[in-house]
Amino acid sequence: MKLVFAAFVLSAAVFAQDAVTMTPAEKAWQESMNNVKMIGYFTLGDSKELHDDAYVIEKIAKVAEGQWNFSARIQYGGRDVKVTLKVPVQFAGDAPVINFPRQTVQGMGTYDARVLFYKGGYAGTWGGGDHGGTMFGKIIKNDMPQDTPVKIQ
Repeated sequence: MKLVFAAFVLSAAVFAQDAVTMTPAEKAWQESMNNVKMIGYFTLGDSKELHDDAYVIEKIAKVAEGQWNFSARIQYGGRDVKVTLKVPVQFAGDAPVINFPRQTVQGMGTYDARVLFYKGGYAGTWGGGDHGGTMFGKIIKNDMPQDTPVKIQ
């Protein structure tokens, strides 16, 4: 009986993975966002001063309609935090938009963001508590080992 139950659970898990369908735009975005660096800048409030911004996206995967898992490293304020986040994503035509509403990032705090990805770049707004601003940059394939710090050029 235990063997039958285990086989049922395993087959249900495999079926659930296969049940997630992707549009051509979603497939293209997933392929373009695996093993990449997001390198750019962010602002605070109305200030025109730019601050370095860097993320390493190890992989993304659609897990349900409008829901994606991001395995990433967030580098900010001298920290390098590895996270897996479930992120709501909507598509405006072929352009994905992250809708990150008041989500806690382990070891970093609670944030929200709206970020559009298009033609190898990203741009959007972000907030965390009583502060926020804009963010923008480029997306490049990561050809460095994952433990190498990302430098904004």
